[in-house]
Formats: sequence, structure tokens, C-alpha cells
Amino acid sequence: MLSFIGGFFNAEAILPIMIFSIPIVAIVGGITASIVKQMTEAKLIENSQRERIAAIQRGIDPNQLPPVQLPGQTNVDMLAGFNPTAAQRHRAQGLLIGGVITLFGGVGLSIFLYFITGPGDDAVWSVGILPAFIGLALLISSWLVWPKGGSSA
Repeated sequence: MLSFIGGFFNAEAILPIMIFSIPIVAIVGGITASIVKQMTEAKLIENSQRERIAAIQRGIDPNQLPPVQLPGQTNVDMLAGFNPTAAQRHRAQGLLIGGVITLFGGVGLSIFLYFITGPGDDAVWSVGILPAFIGLALLISSWLVWPKGGSSA
């Protein structure tokens, strides 16, 4: 039995707590980071709108001012000009790439486990079916969100 500080804590009791606390901390940290990002973005947009209003009150032509940043729009989008069709296509291409990689990773895992365990053993190869179906779902979602019609730009 492993003990720590004169037997107050034993490893058998702490190990399960630590195993479950790691993903909990990661989830809470991710949620906190996204909240902070949203609040910061909202504050930046609010400040840019206040500056825009102040400039208009001083008599500056609104057409000469830079466009107001929209929520979820990065500075790169602002500089290049935001194109919703291009953004939708970019999202669909990301889903397509992720789907192909996950699908073939699952198929490869199934084939690998099939030959490692042998055909007469348990159906361990079926573990690869789950990532293969996730990849297939990503491919279907890519097809669903792909921009239909319109220009190809």
C-alpha cells in the first residue's frame, strides 16, 4: 500500500479522484476560456461602436470609417472582406477533411486489429467501426452544409 504524509492519503483512494478530475478540469477550463473570449470580443465590438458613434458626432463621414466587426468575425475576415459563402465552404471543407481522416483511420484500425488478433478470436476488430461511422457522419454533414448553387468563389 502506498501512503503519503504519514498515511493520511493512500494511492488507491486518490487515483480514481485524480482520473475523474482531469477531464472535469479540462471541461471547466474550456468553458471558462470560451466565456472569457466571448466577453472580450463583445467588449471590443462595443468599444469600436462607441468610437464610431463619437466620430460620427464629430462630423466624420460614416463611409470613411472602417466597418464594424460582427460577432464571430476575426480581424482577417475584416481585412479580406467577409464572404459568407466562402466561410460556409471553408467549414464544409473542414468537415470533409476530418471525415475522410476519421473514416479511413477507423477502417485502418479495424483491419489492423483483425490481423493482429486473428480471424478466430473475438471481434476486437469491431472497435474500428465506431470511428469509421463517425467519419461517415462527418462526410454526410459536410455534404449537407456545402453551399448549394450560386457562384463558386
